Amino acid sequence: MATEEPAVPKPEGATPSTSPELDLKKLHSLPSEQQDLLLLSFTADLAKHVDRLDSDAASASQASVKREVFKIIGLSSPLPTRTIRTNIGRSLAGVLRKGNRKILFESINELVAVVNAGKIDKDIHAKHAATYCLGMVFETAGDSAIGLSSLACSSILKLLKSTHTGCRGSTFKALKRVIVGIKNSVDEAIARDIWKQARVAATDKSLFVQAAACACLESLISETTYFDNSNDYERLQSAVWRAIDSSSVKARHAAASALATTLAKSHSESLVRDDVPRLKKPKKAAKTQPNGDADDADIERPESPAISKPATQLSFSLSDILRQLSSHYCRPATSHRARASLALCYAKVFHRLGDTIVENGYPDIARHLFNDLLNHPSNTHNRYRLLTTRRYVRIVLEDVIGKEIMSEAGQLKAAKFLVNDILKDYPQALRERPEPSKQALIGCLSALTGLMHDLGSSTNAISDICRDGLLQVLQHPSYTVQIYAANCLQAFVLACPQQMLPSLTVCMNSVNRELGLLSGQRKAPRKCIGFAHGLAAVLSTSSERPLYGSVDVYAQLLSQATTLLKSSGSSDLRISSTQIQVAWILIGGLMRLGPNFVKMHLSQFLLLWKNALPKPLTKDNIAQRGLLELSFLAHVRDCALGSILAFLKFNSRILTADVSKRLAAMLENTVSFLQSLPQKKTQEEVASRLSPALQLYDYDIMVRRRVLQCFTSLLSSTSPSSQESILQTNLLPLAISAFADPENYVPSSLSASIASSAGNFDNLWNVGDNCGFGVSGLVSGFEVEPLSGEQQTSSRIHWLTEPGPETDVSRTLLSPLCGAREHDALLLYISEHSNFREPNPPSTQVIDAGIELFGVSLPLQAPAVQSSVLEQLSSFLSASSLQRDPARKAAITVNIATAFLAALKVAVNDTSFVRGDLRNSKVEKKIQDLLRMFITNSDEYVRNIAAQALGRLCKSSGTNFTTSEVKHLIDLVVSDRDPNARSGCALALGCIHSQLGGMAAGYHLKSILGILMSLASDPHPSVHFWALDALSKVADSAGLTFSGFVSSTLGLVAQLYVMETHSIEASSQASSNLEMELSTPAAIARCTDSIINLLGPDLQDMTKNRELILKLVEQFQHEQESSLVASSLICLEHLAVYAPGHMDFAAYVRNLQDALISKSPTIRNAGIEGLHNIMRRDVRDVLRSADQRLEDDLWAILEAHPDHEVVRNIFQNWLHQTGLSETEEWVQRCHKIVTRTRARQEKPPMTAEPKQTATVDLQDEEVAGFAAASGNAKDAGDAEPSSGLELLRWQVRAFVMECLSTLVTMIAKDSATRQQSSAELELQQKIGDVVRIAFSASTASVVDLRIIGLRIIDQLLKLFGSTPDPDFAEASLLEQYQAQISSALTPAFASDSSPELAAAAVNVCATFIATGIVTDVDRMGRILKLLVAAIESFSEEAETSTIGDLKGLSSNAQVMVRMAVFSAWAELQVASAEQKYLRDVVAPQIGKLTPLWLSSLKEYARLKFQPDPSSTSTAMMQPGDLDSIYSALNRETLLRFYQSSWLNLVEAIASLIDEGSDVVFEALDGGADGASTNGAQRRLSDIDYRNEPVAFFFLLFGVAFEALAARPSDDVAATKQRNLDILQALKKILRPSVSGHAIYKDVVFSETMDMLDRLVLTEGLDVQAVIVELVRNLSLGHPSARPSNGTSDEENISEDIDQLFELTKIIVLVLAGLIPGLAESNNNRPAEMSDEAVSLIRLSLDALVDVAEVFPTIIKTDLHACILHIFSKILATGLCQAAVVPQALPIFKRFVGSLALQAQSTTIEQICRTLSTFLTILKNAQKRENEASLACEKNALLASTILLTSTSTVFPVSGPFIPALVGKVIECLGNPTTTNVATNCIRSLLSVQPKSVASSAIARRLIPSLLQFIITSSELEGLDDSRAIVTHTLTASAKLMDPSQIFSFTGLLVPALLSRAKIEGKSGYPETAARLLELASTNQQAFRSLVGSLPEAERGFMEEIIREGGAASKGREEANRGDGREPTIALKMNFDA
Repeated sequence: MATEEPAVPKPEGATPSTSPELDLKKLHSLPSEQQDLLLLSFTADLAKHVDRLDSDAASASQASVKREVFKIIGLSSPLPTRTIRTNIGRSLAGVLRKGNRKILFESINELVAVVNAGKIDKDIHAKHAATYCLGMVFETAGDSAIGLSSLACSSILKLLKSTHTGCRGSTFKALKRVIVGIKNSVDEAIARDIWKQARVAATDKSLFVQAAACACLESLISETTYFDNSNDYERLQSAVWRAIDSSSVKARHAAASALATTLAKSHSESLVRDDVPRLKKPKKAAKTQPNGDADDADIERPESPAISKPATQLSFSLSDILRQLSSHYCRPATSHRARASLALCYAKVFHRLGDTIVENGYPDIARHLFNDLLNHPSNTHNRYRLLTTRRYVRIVLEDVIGKEIMSEAGQLKAAKFLVNDILKDYPQALRERPEPSKQALIGCLSALTGLMHDLGSSTNAISDICRDGLLQVLQHPSYTVQIYAANCLQAFVLACPQQMLPSLTVCMNSVNRELGLLSGQRKAPRKCIGFAHGLAAVLSTSSERPLYGSVDVYAQLLSQATTLLKSSGSSDLRISSTQIQVAWILIGGLMRLGPNFVKMHLSQFLLLWKNALPKPLTKDNIAQRGLLELSFLAHVRDCALGSILAFLKFNSRILTADVSKRLAAMLENTVSFLQSLPQKKTQEEVASRLSPALQLYDYDIMVRRRVLQCFTSLLSSTSPSSQESILQTNLLPLAISAFADPENYVPSSLSASIASSAGNFDNLWNVGDNCGFGVSGLVSGFEVEPLSGEQQTSSRIHWLTEPGPETDVSRTLLSPLCGAREHDALLLYISEHSNFREPNPPSTQVIDAGIELFGVSLPLQAPAVQSSVLEQLSSFLSASSLQRDPARKAAITVNIATAFLAALKVAVNDTSFVRGDLRNSKVEKKIQDLLRMFITNSDEYVRNIAAQALGRLCKSSGTNFTTSEVKHLIDLVVSDRDPNARSGCALALGCIHSQLGGMAAGYHLKSILGILMSLASDPHPSVHFWALDALSKVADSAGLTFSGFVSSTLGLVAQLYVMETHSIEASSQASSNLEMELSTPAAIARCTDSIINLLGPDLQDMTKNRELILKLVEQFQHEQESSLVASSLICLEHLAVYAPGHMDFAAYVRNLQDALISKSPTIRNAGIEGLHNIMRRDVRDVLRSADQRLEDDLWAILEAHPDHEVVRNIFQNWLHQTGLSETEEWVQRCHKIVTRTRARQEKPPMTAEPKQTATVDLQDEEVAGFAAASGNAKDAGDAEPSSGLELLRWQVRAFVMECLSTLVTMIAKDSATRQQSSAELELQQKIGDVVRIAFSASTASVVDLRIIGLRIIDQLLKLFGSTPDPDFAEASLLEQYQAQISSALTPAFASDSSPELAAAAVNVCATFIATGIVTDVDRMGRILKLLVAAIESFSEEAETSTIGDLKGLSSNAQVMVRMAVFSAWAELQVASAEQKYLRDVVAPQIGKLTPLWLSSLKEYARLKFQPDPSSTSTAMMQPGDLDSIYSALNRETLLRFYQSSWLNLVEAIASLIDEGSDVVFEALDGGADGASTNGAQRRLSDIDYRNEPVAFFFLLFGVAFEALAARPSDDVAATKQRNLDILQALKKILRPSVSGHAIYKDVVFSETMDMLDRLVLTEGLDVQAVIVELVRNLSLGHPSARPSNGTSDEENISEDIDQLFELTKIIVLVLAGLIPGLAESNNNRPAEMSDEAVSLIRLSLDALVDVAEVFPTIIKTDLHACILHIFSKILATGLCQAAVVPQALPIFKRFVGSLALQAQSTTIEQICRTLSTFLTILKNAQKRENEASLACEKNALLASTILLTSTSTVFPVSGPFIPALVGKVIECLGNPTTTNVATNCIRSLLSVQPKSVASSAIARRLIPSLLQFIITSSELEGLDDSRAIVTHTLTASAKLMDPSQIFSFTGLLVPALLSRAKIEGKSGYPETAARLLELASTNQQAFRSLVGSLPEAERGFMEEIIREGGAASKGREEANRGDGREPTIALKMNFDA
């Protein structure tokens, strides 16, 4: 096979000004396959060239483009196929659209000439191409060539006589384009000719022609007015009624669309019945049409001589339109396909009528669907027809009208209608309002359920009427109505959880009432069952809405159920059956509460189950029992098994080996019971039936269903070690008899049996009897329902399936079954609400359960068992009875294939079940044989299942098996020409490769690929379609092994795309019909995408392949088929990832925008996904390339689909990328969307009902004006539709509010890390808009919006609470909005509020008070009053705790609000430390709050740490306290509330401890338990707080420690902040007055140190800083700590001194992590120290020095050495020089000063060694080896000086240290870079006090050098200043000398000063004079003596100096002494300047 890239000849290039030209010689010189590719490439380039032309260039290029187009049309080889026609049509239409159209008439005439040339079928391809071009030309420029339209149309119509199927279909497409182009200007005669031919062709044998003809009819109806009359409508109807029964989905859709267009166009509420004048046609000569149909002759015959019916203007009211459709739908002869098409027609009509008409006419529509369709006798008398009708009504009412058409206000109005006008009419109360029928109630309840799911929380507006109506309908005698009512009640409670308890209470009371009436005359067992199902349905919501449940109700229900079971034995069988059924329904509903509830009663449940499922009776005993009693026994077992199934689904966590064994025994008992039942199914008398509608056979079926389901669930839930006991039961025979036994089947109807046996069987899937001869319900077309434990459920949706209501309607026809809720009521409370699938009939459920059980259990069995079971399956399939019953055989084939697929999914680990093993040669062989037979089956659905199973079998069985199987399939393809076998083999090969993967299947890749490429060229559509599908699977799974075949595969794909035989326009009718359903171009597009993903980034280097792929993708973009356009978008999405530089990004973005507004869900979803991916990378690039409508389109999609996660992610990514840089734009965006209104077409006549919800107090003018300005004074639910405007859906507005909240959070984080945040400033400027948005949300009618609004207000308060107003600095920024904030809180405490809202409002209240917007307590008003009242309400243990007007809270809700109140007060207490005004707020309540805080923490600790009461025996429980008994049930719920609040409580208590409050110590000691709460009682005085901890210490410490030790959450920032807050609180708690010595206990201390070590190593610097402070406090408070001035015995070391070492180690650990080189491991360090790191080092050094003081003296020495080493490391580290060393030197000075006070020989040696180290560092720094050397030199000199001056009293004079230091000082003094530091060091060395031997030695060595320095001149810059400073220092040092030394020192200094004056000249006189005068003032006598001894010349010189410089010197001296203080010498720390 060739591996090189496909040699695609390139057409001649063209400049932008010239069109490409086709070189015919080059074209014909190529091989035939290359000719097709060249022509494809040329036409694609031509079309692309035209697309890029502007108007002028298009006009200039018209002639050349036209020439090339006609050149291609006239080609005889290669022929212009469908793809080529598309390109040349685009090109010609493009130049006419952009240019001046001067060639228009010429082009049309030439095209018509081509069409009219020769006979019809001669040159048909040229005529076909010309026809397509004519259609494109007229569609684009037809308004300029109206005169030629008749000629063109008449010419095109002639082609309808062609035998070319594709040409005939394209003819109608071209005619449609002509009509669209010229609209009503078309000649009526021509229009009627087209109309006539299209009506005839609507029933053509070609499905493509049918669809095209119907589309043409639709265009005639919509674009012209000629057919808007009754006569033409009747003719249209006759054609459409036949077309909608077509076998093609596309044809049926086209026919339905044409009819819907007619009906919608003719809609008018003011009916018009005027006669329509009709054009009299000229007589035509009779023509014979040899190829015409019979219908042609019928239409062509002359009119009857009878009087014809006058044509009237077509005008229908909405009711008339609906009646037109229902009359045909309800005809008994109407087929299933026609009914599906009519359902689709309903949907299309409503879409075309528009939202206003539909919303206003909803009552009429609903009544029509309920009464005229659902309740029509022709539907109610046929079960399958009734169920499909019910499904169609649901799709139309819920999916089309409810979701796609109606707005939120319309949905709410519709829900009110359904409740008030239908539900409340049952039972009948008024004579004039008849009771709705059963079917009407079912449809109404289903529609209401859908509306509630869509409305969500806004259903609260009608909650009361809904609840009353639903509870009334629950007692309907119809079981189906009850189930639908219970399901609706469930949806209602999910939407309005506040109604849970009222609903439970009413249902429970009703059940009790009806049960009490069972023994009387008014007994109504059906009512009991209805209310029980309602109870179970509401109970099932408690796990999703735990806040609103009640433990009391749960306990009462369980008690009631067990009582019923115990007392049922004393009642009549029928009464007993009702009691038992009610009891088990209640128990099943309680199972949804989960393991925390069930495990407490498990032993009780097991006993009840054992009693209900006893060991089977003997056969004789069974024979003696009547049918009634057997039915009763079966009924009991069915009910009990239902509760077991619910138990297994929700409580598998508590399923032990013993429980599994006992349950398995019970199930085995039930199987034995089933086997003992009578086998003969006879018709029972009603009197012997337990229920009138159910016979013993029905009970048998239901019990068998439950047994199989329970076995499957038990196997999947049990651990592998416990499965053996289950597998020992008779599982597999039970399972296979359910789905494969030919005898275990009863035909659904006699007619179906006759049809099957008579040999008339055609297709299993079209039977439509709700039985399907016993076929499985798991198969629906190409989709197989996933197993319950399947991991990849996304593969269930086949790629051919498009989403949307149209597909849902069509999918109904893919199965002979139709589900309904009443088939399995158990699903009410065990299924997931979001993914509910209507259950199949019980008999089908038995089959499905058997298949799943077979799949789960077969791999777990021994090989011998597997082999025997497979042998039995083979015998079943070859049974002789099936030869006479082909339908049953087909059903068994489907079942066995599905069962094999399920078993192999388990075997290859595609599920969560235990994998098992099927790798046995005999087992593999038997499965293989059956699958090989299925692969060649005529049913494509069976082949699809078998191929998937065979692929998994090869994966399971290994290489040898795979090799033989691949060889067999290839040989079969070669030998068998049957299309079914070839297509099955192709698909099987693809599945095998897909399952094995690239590496394992690499050996077979070449052979598989070769046969698939050969099959892809097969002319049969089924074969080449599935071959291409398999090819895409191979490419997806091959990986790099496919790279050698990419070019050849891509070339083949391109060739196939061009071929006519591989498209819907094939010449053969049979091929075209098959292509209608299996689109080969769609499969080609999938292959292309697979190749793109296969190549990946290599696309950038593969030029030819990339160009060919881009051409193909561009072709896909211009296709009409939605799947192809969607595939092109997916391809472009992947190309944008792999080769973004080789595609037009701006054009791609525009394509995505066009996809967003597409009507096709497939295209729209592909566009959304593509946009999401590119916006995730860089949103700004997308916005630059996109049009302005992009944002509006996205919001429109979100409005139509509020839960669309991808669109939500787009906005969230957009926000995260641009929120901080475009803050103002985002605020405006949010404000615009929140206030955006939907324009209505007209004002519907509707009056608004008064709302009962809380509203803003609009008497406040400021608030009222604010509300009006917000644009949202009323919510969507409140908006009056009569206004013509309404807001967007509340879900969209809630999402916008979430985005705004996220934006505020982002800005808060940004402002916390930056000093100046531009985003914060922008938000501050738009604060008014943000408050307005939040205010409007918090006062809306939807609770969810209120919660988000309050959250934003809370965020604003925290962010801007302390921000001053930029215009009035003395006022707060938010002060002007305090009225709005206060008013926004009001609805949160109204009666219609919720616990979540109240809790959020309480937090806002606390934040508002704490921010300081209002500091006057008297002005805090209702906010403070509400918080105070909440303390009173929740401090008492009352069950009726309330807050505001919100009452009736459940126990969980009370805990939530209570913790919110306590947390709010705790925040105020913590804030009071900084906000002093808060002390007046909090102080009066502290006495009450402190015990409440501690009790809450105690409860939190109990929930978190104590074992569940349920883990103990239930007999030990006290019946009184239900909350404690069921604490495990509420634990997860309550812990969420406590976890969000406990830290605030701990911080509040810690702050009180910090204040030393008596109240907190009293409470901590436990005094609050019996003491008054006003704080008056004094602290107990008999507790030593130094030794004993307070009573609540371990509570506080325990919860804090556990939180620190817990696993961190995903939110890293939140975890860090939480740890920081906890440590801050611990720092206050761990003090002796609270903890005593408890923290120092070995176990506690050890765990605490381990935790602190971990935090130091893993947390940030802020946490480490708190840990250092904490450790310092623990060290200083340690029992072994010694006071710094202690004089106790130094050798007495306590045993716990190791704890001090542990504490010290943590401080050193912190330093080691910050200072490079201090730790053993040299980690990478940052280039510079952050301010936070410097601060932490300073804090750690300070703490280390403090801690060192408390160690015993004998240990101090080693610790001092460690500290000195640390300081040395800091000094030697270059990174520390700039910031760390200046901070460390003062601490070092304090430390070495303390060393001097504890002078010991060892200490002195340490000091000397340290000085030596410092001098070494100084010497190394002088080498200038790095940038930090200079700073290091300065710091080392400074540190050495500090060390020597601080320890001068003990520093030894002997030794080299002092001379060395002095030498370095003098050396640095002479260096300009260090002279400043040196002068300051000299000042410090000469001014040391008190004087010591060392200081004298320093002076003796230093002064001579200094004198020499001041008299020596130097040209170095900077030394002059140093000389002046040194001179001043020397002069000042004279004051510190002994009087005996002053004379000699003065004698040395004065000559030096005079010498300096001579050197400097008169400029230095002032300074010298000042020094001399200063020296004279020090000791006048000595100075006088010295002056007298001077020579005359020098004395005169001195006098001159003093005289000339005296004045300046005196002034400077006075300035220096102006403050009255003596001159001081201070050590300067920063000498960089």
